[in-house]
Amino acid sequence: MSHSPKDTNLLHPVMFAGTGSDVGKSVITAAFCRIFLQDGYRPAPFKAQNMALNSYATPEGLEIGRAQAVQAEAAGVPCHTDMNPLLLKPTTDKVCQVVLHGKPLGNRHAYEYFRVEGREELRKEVNDAFDRLALRYNPIVMEGAGSISEINLRAVDLVNMPMAMHAKANVILVADIDRGGVFASVYGSVMLLTGEERKYVKGILINKFRGDIRLFEPGIKMLEDLCGIPVIGVVPYYKDIYIEEEDSVMLQTKNLRAAHGKVNIAVVLLRHLSNFTDFNVLERDPRVHLYYTNNTDEIEKADIVLIPGSKSTLSDLYELRRNGVAQSIVKAHKNGATVVGICGGYQIMGQEVCDPNHVESDIERLPGLGLLPVTTQMEGDKVTRQVKFSFLGSQPVCEGYEIHMGTTTPVEDAESSPLNQLEDGRQDGYYLNEKCFGTYIHGILDNGEVIDSLLAPYAEKLSGVPFDFKAFKEDQYNKLADHVRRHVDMELVYRIMSYEL
Repeated sequence: MSHSPKDTNLLHPVMFAGTGSDVGKSVITAAFCRIFLQDGYRPAPFKAQNMALNSYATPEGLEIGRAQAVQAEAAGVPCHTDMNPLLLKPTTDKVCQVVLHGKPLGNRHAYEYFRVEGREELRKEVNDAFDRLALRYNPIVMEGAGSISEINLRAVDLVNMPMAMHAKANVILVADIDRGGVFASVYGSVMLLTGEERKYVKGILINKFRGDIRLFEPGIKMLEDLCGIPVIGVVPYYKDIYIEEEDSVMLQTKNLRAAHGKVNIAVVLLRHLSNFTDFNVLERDPRVHLYYTNNTDEIEKADIVLIPGSKSTLSDLYELRRNGVAQSIVKAHKNGATVVGICGGYQIMGQEVCDPNHVESDIERLPGLGLLPVTTQMEGDKVTRQVKFSFLGSQPVCEGYEIHMGTTTPVEDAESSPLNQLEDGRQDGYYLNEKCFGTYIHGILDNGEVIDSLLAPYAEKLSGVPFDFKAFKEDQYNKLADHVRRHVDMELVYRIMSYEL
């Protein structure tokens, strides 16, 4: 049932918080952004603090978590740093790069970052970002992080209940029934909240249900009786809707090996792989079979090898040399495969990567793959910007974004051979030939002209026709919204969001 904004005053914000990590908060948030858009509102997403390697450049050239960019797309609004004021990008198991309002502050050790000292300054920054966003959009669709009840971190939490209380948000607790233990996880999460915090939790959403929902109907009443909180819906698991994943954990399970009858594209599975969404269009293109691997045999079987971006280029280059993948990429190219590098992958394809100032690591220099006559110098300033460009002199304007540290230039005896001409007059990348080139531009493979050029040498293998990726994404957001709307009591949601706290 559709709900008109004329039916109510401005809505209170809603926060989708979780009983744990990976319960589906990001996708549920995207779904409600689209539902509110469909119902005539002007929603916007908000996540005070995100931890992810997958980031995106805003129109202003600043950096936010990719998940919030996806949610903004679902909401039909341009992404902005106020939607994700604090981004943590892991560099090791214990160290993160801290990005505040789209700009890196530097690296912080986890123990140092999560201290109480200095926490209020960051709290003010994220609260102010929310306040600015709430003046421009309604409703604000908020996302929590991890578990709502990490009681050991309560004093330093910026993103869950303290944020909900600042925003006067109605909290919907999202639980993943697929992993088991849903009653304990929901009840335990609620009971570990303080009495004041519990007042803000207005609904429970059970996510990723499989099977006959009638079997769970008694469980719904049990949960409501236990917690004193209504269950707003039970959302079934789906397989036929494609929304970007926030994390790259599952990449290695995708399409594990080469296939017959299509152009085989291997994406090198780097340890610090970032911006894996660069390959979403190719994953859906009916002409190709794309898989993620660091298996040397599978790389050598590929028609095209793509080297993705990396949060730690030197560390990943060192690992590629140690495990034999570097040699297999070079061998594949000698045997006729196309090799393309994006961002860190472009740096890796050159003659060398130098880091004399230890911007990235203690390694000062490593030889690259030697496929492109370029050298890279790591630098402290991070480049973040959206770009429009001409690919190999093509007329259609292509779009993408840059997020990188370092400058790549031709070696002394090499001629300049840019891949892209940017609208502002700058040049990007290096084009050796149709089977060997590199670029700093993320999202370059979202442009049909680029994909057609990439696949041109394999015309005899091509079958099917390319598709309109923007239209495809719009269709997926609408399918997701319809799926969630069918299984959630939206009238109850609207009543909850209209209540005064």
